[in-house]
Order: sequence, then structure tokens, then C-alpha cells
Amino acid sequence: MPAPLKQTARRTLLVTSATLASLALTAPVSLAAPTPKPKPTASPSAPVSGSPAAKDKAPASASASASASTSPSATPPGKMSSLGGARLGQAGTQVQLAGGAPVLPKDLTARSWIVADAQSGEVLAAHNAHWRLPPASTMKMLFADTLLPKFPRTTQYKVQPKDLENLGAGSSLVGIKEGETYSVDDLWLGVFLRSGNDAVHVLSSMNGGVAETVKQMNEHAEELQALDTSVVSPDGYDAPHQVSSAYDLTLIARSGLQKKDFREYSSTVTAKFPGATTKNRKGKTVRETFEIQNTNRLLTGDYDISQYPGIAGVKNGNTTNAGATFTGVAERAGRVLLVTVMNPEKDDHNEVYKETAALFDWGFQAAGKVTPVGELVPPKSAAQASAQPGANSGEGGEAGGAGNVSEKPVAGAVAGNGSGGIGIAMAITGGVLVLLAGAAFLVNRRWPLPDLVRRRR
Repeated sequence: MPAPLKQTARRTLLVTSATLASLALTAPVSLAAPTPKPKPTASPSAPVSGSPAAKDKAPASASASASASTSPSATPPGKMSSLGGARLGQAGTQVQLAGGAPVLPKDLTARSWIVADAQSGEVLAAHNAHWRLPPASTMKMLFADTLLPKFPRTTQYKVQPKDLENLGAGSSLVGIKEGETYSVDDLWLGVFLRSGNDAVHVLSSMNGGVAETVKQMNEHAEELQALDTSVVSPDGYDAPHQVSSAYDLTLIARSGLQKKDFREYSSTVTAKFPGATTKNRKGKTVRETFEIQNTNRLLTGDYDISQYPGIAGVKNGNTTNAGATFTGVAERAGRVLLVTVMNPEKDDHNEVYKETAALFDWGFQAAGKVTPVGELVPPKSAAQASAQPGANSGEGGEAGGAGNVSEKPVAGAVAGNGSGGIGIAMAITGGVLVLLAGAAFLVNRRWPLPDLVRRRR
């Protein structure tokens, strides 16, 4: 059998087996994480994701208030989901090196991590990939992937007092004020750059409230086959039964990166954010602005870590129960990798970014020299559509008369005024085809990221 046909057959078998595995695993996962109540039940003393000092400032009662699922043991459970491949359900490090492949970094301390090819979906290596752990603000990736299509960026909204109610103590905030008007674009910049829980709650109010937003996020997670994920609070604030996994966060990031706005916001380094409305010396009403910076240190750099070459997002988080979490995407020589790291045991400053950078380095060196240990599965609707006769699209990108929802490249890191932030760009054109009926996706062999990935010149 020719090599291209063998590769296509192998991918088809992997997707089919992954889909069957997901159906078998749905019931056990539901038992492990009951459907959350509509209203978040986070402890008021618990710190919030995105707050750099959250772990240091939170009282001891914060951890004690969480359930077993949000305060996991020091060792992974004996049985985990095997969605995406049997080896991904095994505890410990999973990697299969071939000739010339570099060994994994020696100093990794994270409870869970994964390295995956963003285009093919192949998992190059993983460690406790399906361990269900608190996600912190990486949960905002699911929030964004769920809500971004709902509101035009230019939509204006005047913040009401109720919109800012029930923010967790110590929440990371962008600085939204009640009575002031913000554009949806402003609010998303607050979510992605400053991990602002106030911006999340305002957008949730626009979407029908926190409870409705949590419901939609859980439904979207199920559609993505992120079956380790249970959402209780849309901002990632520590709450009983709020969990995800390195595998799920990588699936969610991969889905979000199909959206142009998601790519742009997650790669923006700095932006101007609206402040208070005041009067100047001449008595004229003016709106102040202040600068906000992305908290992703692989994007901005810090005193003890350099900006990572080729980085193009995605999201970081930090809470008492979650520790430090991060999902990143980077491009090098036309190859795009996704890396997720959850809760390094080593408590050094920026440790989660240092371990992520080490895994990126390994992944770029090892690509093509390792046998994948699993793969990122497509959404349920995509798997179902691809199983139908004639559903797979060809290289031309059309099937069944549906329009190709491809998007133009966006900068890998951009400033808020639209100029290049770090000069690194990544173009991810949407390869997803949406049926005119609406719900199902038609996919090509490389779902969901496209074949074209290049730097903007």
C-alpha cells in the first residue's frame, strides 16, 4: 500500500477508535464529575486564577474548602481516560523515541503535561495527560471559544452593578468600573491580557448570566470531547468539582485557534484599556486610558526568562488549588506545536514557562523522530460528519456545497494599536467547513488546523 494511503488509513482508524472510546467513557466521566450546579460555589476566601500572588496570599482554608477533585492527591489515579489513545490513559511519561530523537528534558516537575502537533493532532509525548486537575485561568480558553462568536467586537455595553457581583476574593481584575461603557473588544482584551475576572463576568452577563454561560461552556466541552472538563465558574476561579486536564486544555486551545479573534487576542502583547470618564481642565468630558500587558511570560519575557521564539499565545493561570498552569502554541520552520503544563512541583519563579519552553524545544527537535503515543480527537460533530460517505473534504477545501470558513493570517504577537508587538507571526487559516444546516463540521484529514501556516512578512 502506498505511504500516503497507509497514513490516511491509520488516521481514519485512530479517529474512529477515539470516537468509540469517547462514547464508552462518557458515563464514567460523568460519574467522576457530576454536572455542576448553575451557580458557582467557590469559597470566598479562595484566590482567583490569573493572580500572580494568589498562591502566596490565600489562607490555608482555601485549599481545605475544595473537594477531592479540586485538591488532587500527589499521584495520578490508577485509571484515567484513554481518549486519543490507550497510552494517554496510563500514568507516568509516555514517549516512543526513534533513531536520532532527543531525550526528554530531565528537570520536568509538572504533575501533567503534553506536547502535540497542532496541525496533525499527533501527541508526541505526554505525562499523565488525562489527570483531572484544577485548571485556573486556562479555563478562560473554553470561555472564549464558547462566547467569542456571539458578540461583534464593536458592540458597546454599559456595566451595571450586578455585573460585578460575586467576584471571588483576590480576583485578577483588569479594572472595569460600573457605570462605564466598554466595547466587546475592550472586554476580550481584558480577558486575554490581564485574565480579568471582571471582564469575564461582564461578558457572562451579556450572555444571559454566569449560570447560563457555565451551562454553555460544559456543552461546548462535551462537543469538543473535552470529557475530563467540568466547569463551575467561567473565569477559572477555584471551585469544588472544577477540573480539566492537559489533554482537554490542548483540545480547547486547538479549537480556539480556529478563530481569528482568538488568535489575535491571545497573541497581543500590550493594549490601551479604557479608564474612568473625567473632565479635563477645559471642562470637556474625556475618557482616560491605561496600558495593559499580557501575563503570558513566554510572550512578553521577564527578568528570568526570555520571550520564546515563535510563540503565538495562548493562556496562563495560577490559583491555590491549581498551582501554575499554561497552554502555549509556537511555530518554528512551518511546524506548529501545542504544549500544556499543569502545576510544576518546583516553585521557582516562572517555572511553568521554563518547563513549557523546554518541552517546546524538545518537541521541535523530536518532530519526525518519535512515534506518536496518541492523538487529539476532533469534536463529536466532526467525527460523525467524517464518518458519512463523501464527508471528507479534498485539498480544494469544499464538500457538500458548504462554504469554506477560512480566515486570513494574524500576527503571532501584536500590540493593541495593531502594530507588530514582537515581530513574530503565525497564520492559521481555518480549515473547518460548516454545514449549511449549522451544527456539524465537515473536515479534512488534518482537522482542525489548516495546511497553511506561515509567518507574516
